[in-house]
Amino acid sequence: MSIDAEAIADRRRLRRKLSFWRVAGFSGLIAAVAALGYAAADRAGYGAIQSQIARISIDGVITGNQRLADLMRRVGDSSAVSGVVISINSPGGTTTGSEELFRNIRRLSEKKPVVTFVDGTAASGGYITAMATDYIVARETSIVGSIGVLFQYPDLSGLMGQVGVKLEEVKSTPLKAEPSPFKPTSPEARAAMQAVVNDTYDWFKTLVRERRRLNEGELSTASTGQVFSGRQAVPLKLVDKIGSERDAVAWLEQTKGVTKDLPIRDWKPSSDRDLSVFAMSATMADLFGFERVAETLRRASAQAEIARLDGLLAVWQPLEK
Repeated sequence: MSIDAEAIADRRRLRRKLSFWRVAGFSGLIAAVAALGYAAADRAGYGAIQSQIARISIDGVITGNQRLADLMRRVGDSSAVSGVVISINSPGGTTTGSEELFRNIRRLSEKKPVVTFVDGTAASGGYITAMATDYIVARETSIVGSIGVLFQYPDLSGLMGQVGVKLEEVKSTPLKAEPSPFKPTSPEARAAMQAVVNDTYDWFKTLVRERRRLNEGELSTASTGQVFSGRQAVPLKLVDKIGSERDAVAWLEQTKGVTKDLPIRDWKPSSDRDLSVFAMSATMADLFGFERVAETLRRASAQAEIARLDGLLAVWQPLEK
């Protein structure tokens, strides 16, 4: 065989090997994407088929959260979910966010049996969330309570005087934009804000009285604004039982007829990270030389992002041709 013929044969063998590894690599990519997509879908609650108890974790500061509301709707609609544990570790947050979360859990309880497990802290807005279920289990050293309302703002008027800055303003009425951090609070503005705080505090206490079935004396003791340990909260009727998540699940089994020993699965709100599978897949496709596949994946990622937006849109889509 001539040298040229051998070189041609070598190139052909090399081309076949390269083609094989490209196909193998792309097949592995497809398998990885499928696995990641399944994991992301399962974590968000899509495609779940095994009977289970769903765990919804409420962590950190509570604010309005549409994705969490959507998650609870999915949990409520899932035929695979037999019961729900609301696992709370939150110091509270906005009153409106806490109210929204409370009402979403109440709506969920109309479809599924729900129980609260305080895994750390359920204070203020966190406790509003905890009361959304009919039974509360807490650890002995957990923190619950802080039944009260707070409105804080800084007073920068002294600092402004020191640096020689003076605020000028024109207002439609004296109480517009009051209280202001740029000047001392007037008695009228303080009284107006106190009225708002008192009204919200009354709403909070009414919620506690109705959900925890407290009389006026018990409510007065519990609603001083202080926090209590889990052990202290039981005789105050703020918590039903000291225990672990297993005790919360046992209540679902014994009281709500949930099948025993079901697996507990975490259900989480959808997030931007769930869509990163597309971007990663596009990068891998580029590395293997599949430019068209990469472009298609990036376009799918962009469309998925747009689909997550609410309302009328005016969006620049550079990937569209």
